[in-house]
Amino acid sequence: MTESSGKRFVRAVWVAVAGAAIADALRHGRRHGEVFGFVPYEFRIPTLERAKQRMWSPRSHRILTPTTFGIGWSVNLGRLARLVHLK
Repeated sequence: MTESSGKRFVRAVWVAVAGAAIADALRHGRRHGEVFGFVPYEFRIPTLERAKQRMWSPRSHRILTPTTFGIGWSVNLGRLARLVHLK
């Protein structure tokens, strides 16, 4: 079964970003930061407080927040709930 060129491209970009995040973390001796100036990474052990802060913060203006663990963003469900007037 062959993959479409779009899927291969997305996979290649994801591998490049993951590699850049790991290289940045090792090079600078840190466990969290950004690569390419905007893609956040977080390699610290997740805590309940950090997860709550990033996934449920209705007062924040951000819908996308840095992920609790890994590379990329998490959705701030508290902000979404506030936008649709659930909270």
